[in-house]
Amino acid sequence: MKKERFGTVDGREVFLYTLENSRGMKAVVSDFGALIVRLYAPDHMGNCQDVALGYETLEEYRVNGCFFGAVIAPNANRIGGAQYTLNGVTYTLDANDGANNLHSHKELGSHKRVWEAQEKDGGILFTLEIKDGEMGFGGNKKLSVLYQVTEDNGLRITYDGDSDRDTVINITNHCYFNLDGQGAGTIENHEVQMDASAYTPADAASIPYGDVLRTEGTPMDFTRPHTIGERIGEEFEQLKMAGGYDHNWVLNRYDGSVRRVAVVHNSDKTRTMEVYTDLPGMQFYTGNFLEPEQGKDGKAYDYRGGFAMETQFFPDTPNKPQFPSSVFGPERHYHTVTEYRFG
Repeated sequence: MKKERFGTVDGREVFLYTLENSRGMKAVVSDFGALIVRLYAPDHMGNCQDVALGYETLEEYRVNGCFFGAVIAPNANRIGGAQYTLNGVTYTLDANDGANNLHSHKELGSHKRVWEAQEKDGGILFTLEIKDGEMGFGGNKKLSVLYQVTEDNGLRITYDGDSDRDTVINITNHCYFNLDGQGAGTIENHEVQMDASAYTPADAASIPYGDVLRTEGTPMDFTRPHTIGERIGEEFEQLKMAGGYDHNWVLNRYDGSVRRVAVVHNSDKTRTMEVYTDLPGMQFYTGNFLEPEQGKDGKAYDYRGGFAMETQFFPDTPNKPQFPSSVFGPERHYHTVTEYRFG
């Protein structure tokens, strides 16, 4: 495993780690934010190209307003009203997205911290401790993320977490993909299919109402393949409020086992990404708020220049008891696996 210096944060050295398989696939990750910095994924002919949006420098990642490549913890996505009540105690979080909480904390969250790193099982294991009360969440937590590049061209991400008392743990990776290559332009011509027959509709602030609706007959239906841009501009209230796709899909066959939940093809169908997870939901985001900026290798990023498939528990789950629970603690260990597989 190649290890190289990336810079320093508050006097602490930060490194890049290169994971690769025998077939040429590589992932470059960092102990800062447990970031995916580069992801050289093969096409159908085995030719590899970097498909992950990101930056050249650590200084840019210390800003990273779009959360490129970042692990989000302890809670991904939104919590309505920036608070929730658990076991009779109300926890108040940072209201950083209007009146709501987004991705735990924009400055103190896991994506802005240096994780401990060690080699494990042919991959790299990042661990982070978050103390009781930090960012408003209860419990002393120890979280870990294991990255592995598999021989079948997968980037496997294994998340684990423990807390000394019940708390919310809902971790994801916020990688933006462009299967034509990072900086290659719009992803609207990518074709998507999801094993998800329902989604959680949300209000104008992207907080779910709490119900689950069928996708059939709507532009939210990806049970059959559609390009991202095919229906994104339709006069459909959920799309208009979010500026495109930025919703949680309720994944079929949720029973705790890892299953394939999505397939994405690039614009000329020469590269495919499959998503596997054991989680109940996936936030599919089409880069509706990406603005022009320079990314890696001098490439220009712009509106809808990348998409994210963030496997997770549903948004605002702590306030929606009808959703699958994201409460973990002494009696319930957090463990989940997501894999992005290419070819």
